[in-house]
Amino acid sequence: MAISGSDAQIASSSKAPLSNVQDTSLIVADTIKSITDTTIAADSTVLSDTTKNHLKETQGQDTVIMEDDSGLETMVTIVANDSSWNEVSKNILHLYNGAKVKYQDFELAADYIRLDRNTNQLFASGVTDHNGKYIGRPVVIFPGESPKSVDSLVYDYKTREGNTYGIMTEEDGAYIQARVVRKNLYDELSLQTGMYSTCNLPYPHTHFGIQFTKGLLAKNHIVVGPAFLVVENIPLKFIAIPFGFFPKNNKRSSGLLFPSFGEDATRGFSIRDMGWYLAFNDYWDSEIRGSLYSKGAWEGSVRTNYLVNYKFSGGFNIRYASTPSGVEGTENYGVNRDFNVTWNHTQRQEANPGTSFSASVNFGTSSYYRNTGFNQQNSMEDLTRNNMSSSIAYGKVFADGKVNFTANLSHRQDMASGQVDLELPSFSLNVSTFNPFDSKDRVGDQKWYQRITVGYSLQGRNTISTADSLLFKKEALNDFTNGFQHNIPISLSLNAFKYFQFNTSINYTERWYLQSVRKRLINEVNGFSAMRDTVSGFERAYDYSMSAGLSTKVYGMYPKMGKVEAIRHVITPSVNLNYRPDFSDARYGFYRDFVNDNGVVERYSIFEGGIFGGPGSGKSMGIGFSVDNNIEAKVRNNNDTTGNEAFRKVKIIQGLTFSGNYNFMADSLKLSNISFSGRTSLFKEKINLNFNGTFDPYAFNPETGQKINRFAIQDGNLARLTNFGLSFDYSLNPNANKSRNDNLDSLRNQMPNMTAEQADALARISTNPNAFVDFNIPWNLNGSFSMNYNKAWNREERRMRNNITATVNINGDFNVTPKWKVQFNTGYDLRQKALSLTRFSIYRDLHCWDMSVGWTPFGQYQSYNITIRAKASILQDLKLTKRESHYRY
Repeated sequence: MAISGSDAQIASSSKAPLSNVQDTSLIVADTIKSITDTTIAADSTVLSDTTKNHLKETQGQDTVIMEDDSGLETMVTIVANDSSWNEVSKNILHLYNGAKVKYQDFELAADYIRLDRNTNQLFASGVTDHNGKYIGRPVVIFPGESPKSVDSLVYDYKTREGNTYGIMTEEDGAYIQARVVRKNLYDELSLQTGMYSTCNLPYPHTHFGIQFTKGLLAKNHIVVGPAFLVVENIPLKFIAIPFGFFPKNNKRSSGLLFPSFGEDATRGFSIRDMGWYLAFNDYWDSEIRGSLYSKGAWEGSVRTNYLVNYKFSGGFNIRYASTPSGVEGTENYGVNRDFNVTWNHTQRQEANPGTSFSASVNFGTSSYYRNTGFNQQNSMEDLTRNNMSSSIAYGKVFADGKVNFTANLSHRQDMASGQVDLELPSFSLNVSTFNPFDSKDRVGDQKWYQRITVGYSLQGRNTISTADSLLFKKEALNDFTNGFQHNIPISLSLNAFKYFQFNTSINYTERWYLQSVRKRLINEVNGFSAMRDTVSGFERAYDYSMSAGLSTKVYGMYPKMGKVEAIRHVITPSVNLNYRPDFSDARYGFYRDFVNDNGVVERYSIFEGGIFGGPGSGKSMGIGFSVDNNIEAKVRNNNDTTGNEAFRKVKIIQGLTFSGNYNFMADSLKLSNISFSGRTSLFKEKINLNFNGTFDPYAFNPETGQKINRFAIQDGNLARLTNFGLSFDYSLNPNANKSRNDNLDSLRNQMPNMTAEQADALARISTNPNAFVDFNIPWNLNGSFSMNYNKAWNREERRMRNNITATVNINGDFNVTPKWKVQFNTGYDLRQKALSLTRFSIYRDLHCWDMSVGWTPFGQYQSYNITIRAKASILQDLKLTKRESHYRY
C-alpha cells in the first residue's frame, strides 16, 4: 500500500505563504518484514505549523515498505491544504486543514487527520477556531454509502472497523443520530444513545422523534433497544417500548397517512384525510384516504401517481362522498351521494418525437365540491368554480412538419344547471400554407402570382349535450350529432402604392353531415303544432366568400412638454370589401319553406342545429373597417446618474381598437354595432387595466325595445353604449414573485447533483408557486377589480334597464414572526353588498414539520381544520410550506 501526499500550500493572514510541500510516500503491508525510515532533504523549505498544534516542524519524505495478504500494494492519496508532518520516530503522519485521505473505496476529509502506521488506525476530527467554534468536522464515505458528517472517528483500515462519534445519517427521508457508532465487517452499524427523527439539524430544537439507548443499523432493517418518544424536546418515557424492529427496504415504503382534525358547520367534528400510503415500486404508488364526521357524513378517495423516466408521468384521483342533509326522521332528510374523478397525463417530447399525448380530466357530480367543502384535496378555486372540463389530446406531425393531425376527447359540465357537453371525439387535419405557383428553381424576386398561398384543413366532431342525470342512459346515444368540415383558404398579399398593404382572399368551406332536419305540422286535439324531425342520410353543404382590403400605419409626434420629451401616436387603419352570395336561394337546396302553426311562411335551414352550422341566408356585400391606436411617451428619468437610462418609455394607450361593418345589401340596419377594446398600464406597469365595450348606432322603439332603422345621432345621441367591461389587478409587493424565483434559482445552483425527486419537487414549485407558503417573503398583498355594465330591455317594466356587476378581490399574507405566517383571501360583491368566500390560514414553520390552521368564518363552507405533517427535505431548504396536499413528495 503506497500513500502519496499532494502539493500543499499554507494560506494564513498572519504568516507568509510557504512553498509547496514535497510528496510523502508510505508503503504499508499487513505483516511488517522490514521498516526503513529514511529522511531525505527535499528542498530548503521548512514547513511552518500554522495550526499552533505544538508539534515539531519537519521536512522530507518518509517511506515504509509493507505487503498485504495478497502481496499487492494499494495506492492511498493524501491531501493537506495547510501542512503535513511525518513524525518519523513514532511512525505517525499528521495532516492539517482540509486534509483528505482516500484508501480503496474509503474516503475521509477533515481539518485534522492522524495516521498511525503502527496500529493501522486513522483518527480524524475538527478543530476549534479563534472564536471557539468547532469547525472542519470529518466527512466520511464508507464503501457503498453516502457521505456522513461526524464529530470524530477512529478507523482501522486493515480490519475496516472503527468507532464514529456524533454521527448523523439519512435513511429513507428520516435522520438517525447517535453518540457512538461502530462499523463491522458486515457493513452493520452498532448505535449507542441515539435518536430517530425527521429533522436534519445537529440537535432538533423542534421535532417528533424516538430516542433509544442501543441500536443496530443493517442493510435491510433497524433494531433498537429500549426506546421512548420525544416531542418538542420533552421525553415521554411513560410511552416506551422494550425493543423495536423496523424494516429498511432502501426504497419508498407503505405507511400510515396522518389525519387533520377540525369542525364543519354542517357535518360536525371531523377526522379528515386519514389513510394508508402504498408504495408498489419506483414507477407508481397510491394513497387511500378517508374522512369521518360526527353527523354521519364520510368521504373516501384513491389517488394514484405513476412515472416512467424520460417517457411519461401522471396520476388519477377517484373520490366519493356521502353527505346527509336535513333533519333525520323528517321528510326533508336525505343523503347526497357524490363522486369526482380527475386524471392528468404528460408525455415527454423526447420519448416519441413528432407525437404527443396528454390528458387533463375532471368530471363528477355537479354538487361534489359544494357538499364536501374545504379539505386537503379541495382548494378555494375548486369551491368557486362554475364548471368542470376535461380534455384528452393526441397529436402527430408528419410530412416534414407540413401536416399536423390532432384528436381530442373533451367534456364540459355546468355545475349550476347540470348541463354536460361531450365531444367523443373531435379531430383536425391541417396542411401548412404553400405557394402552388412558386418554383424551387426560381431566381430573383417572386412574381405577384407566385405569392398566392393555399391552405387546407379538415375537422370532424361527434358531440352530445344533455343533463348529467341522463348522460349514461341508453336514450342518450340517439342524441349525438356529428359532421365534417373542409376549409380551403386562398390568399394574396402585396405592397401597394408604397405605403399600403393590399390583402385579398377567397375562402371555400364545405360541410358533410349524416343528419338533416325537416319541419312539418301535426294535427292535435288543441290544433296544429310544429314538429321537427331528424332525417338520417348524407347531406353536403358549401359556401364561399371573398374579401379584399388595404391597411397602413400613420405615425404622429407631439411636441415636448416639461419632462415629457416626446409622445408618439401610431394609428393603424384598415378597410376591406367583403362579399357572400345568398345561400338561401332555392337553387342551392339548403333552405326550405314551412308554414308554421300561425299560418306564416317561415324559411329554415335543413342544417339547423348542425355542429358546424350551415350556409348563411341573405346576400352580403359590405365594407369592414377598424382603427387601432397606440400611444407612448418618452419621459426624462431624473433618477438616472449614469446616463445609461436617461429616458424611459411610458405606455399610455395600448391597442385601443374600434371596428365595425357596413352591409350594402341589407334592407335595413346596414351598420353593425361598433365594438372597442383597449388596455393600458399605470404606476410603472404595476397596474394592468383592460376595458372593452360595444356601441349601438341605432335608436330603439320605446314600446318594444327593438332596434329601428334610425340612427341615434338623429335623436341627438352619437351612439348607445350597450355594454362595457373594466378590470385591473394590482400587487403592492411586485417583487414577491421575483424573490421566490430567485430562491429557486439559488437552490438549483447550490444543489447541482440533486436527486430526481428533488428536481421533480422544484419543477412543481416553479409551475405553481402559489400552492406554497414562502417564509422568505415578509409580506404580499394583491388586489383585483372587475366591473361589467350592460343595458337591456326589461319586459316587465317596459324600459331599458342598466345592469351593473362589480367585485373586489383581495389576497395576501404576512409574517407575524420569522416562523409564523398569516394568509388570507376574501372579496366583496358591490352589487350584492356581501362578502365572497373568505378564508384565513395560519402557518407555523417547524423546520422539519409544519403546522397549519385553516378557518372559514362564515358562509356555506364555514369550518376550521388543524393539520400537522412532516415536511419534504426540499421544502426545508426553501423554507416553503404546502398550503394544501395537492402534491406528493
